[in-house]
Amino acid sequence: MKRTRFYVTLSVLLLQQFSYAQFRKYSNEFLNIGAGARGLAMASAQVASVSDGTAGYWNPAGLVNVKDNPQINLMHAEYFAGIGKYDYGSVAIPLKDNKRVMALSILRFAVDDIPNTVFLVEPDGSINFSNITTFSSADYAFLFSLAQNIKTTGNTKISGGVNAKIIHRKAGDMATAWGFGFDAGLQIVNPKWKIGIMARDVTTTFNAWSYSLPEKMREVFYYTGNDIPSKSTELTAPKLIVGGSYNFKLNKNLNLLTEANFDLTFDGRRNTVISSNVVSLDPKLGLEASWRNVFFVRAGINNFQRALDDNDITNTKKVWIYQPAVGAGFRLSNVLIDYAFTNLANQSNPLYTHVFSLKVDLVKKGNKK
Repeated sequence: MKRTRFYVTLSVLLLQQFSYAQFRKYSNEFLNIGAGARGLAMASAQVASVSDGTAGYWNPAGLVNVKDNPQINLMHAEYFAGIGKYDYGSVAIPLKDNKRVMALSILRFAVDDIPNTVFLVEPDGSINFSNITTFSSADYAFLFSLAQNIKTTGNTKISGGVNAKIIHRKAGDMATAWGFGFDAGLQIVNPKWKIGIMARDVTTTFNAWSYSLPEKMREVFYYTGNDIPSKSTELTAPKLIVGGSYNFKLNKNLNLLTEANFDLTFDGRRNTVISSNVVSLDPKLGLEASWRNVFFVRAGINNFQRALDDNDITNTKKVWIYQPAVGAGFRLSNVLIDYAFTNLANQSNPLYTHVFSLKVDLVKKGNKK
């Protein structure tokens, strides 16, 4: 009876907590940027074909392809003329049985040196620029991944993987948030084709915000008519990503990989190709041409949206816009260097960024060929 009462009490407390939480359509949006220049150059169409350490981000089931030796992946990108900085790093470690792989991935998106002008105006109305300070707004994510082979039938292999993720968000000393969530992925791999399924935030991801504002700042907020923030929580709704890829063997040395992904969101109507109150669908298309698995050229297109035509002075005509990307890669022994050139805006008002990433297979001396 005591145990039953305990579970009932716990359930009531959890329901009360979630009743104050709200689904945010673009919660933890920094987790949708991507990982690795290869994936970004292919417009994030990766859920089916990813087979390296970045799979901890794209689809943990793909980690099973990291065999024999640990692998390190690093990436750096800057956005909006260096105002925003995005960094990614991962290490994937095959376990002794070579059927399971574990990985740790770390992501950080930050805007540094943000001016804090709350105390710019003195109580007497004068402006004091020496009162301006700066702070950083940074988002962190830590992904703990585990993948294993599930079944092999002929030339077809099935693998699965899960992520446990911890999220930490910080805006100077004023606001902090901690969150947690889970992802699950599946890959079905054949020599010619691959199918991938990724369920992000499968149990919803929970973020709890807390605020620590000095009394003086609270007074400024009060007298200027601004809301004084209090503790709050937010939920990230689940998202399903399904994709398929196909390999075209053009000749002995040249190979062409094609992939299409479809993001399915269930948090209300979005500005996507297919949009409804129940589900919205956002397609992503990517290509990769490789020569002897040494040189790579990539391209992709995603983020299709309806937007106002920049050339229409009446601001009534809408056109389809999209986000293109291109890139290249070069393999030297156990090191792969990748580059991506992406457009963050639309075709007529481009906002480009350069992305570089590095992949290193930590081959043991005894394993070198």
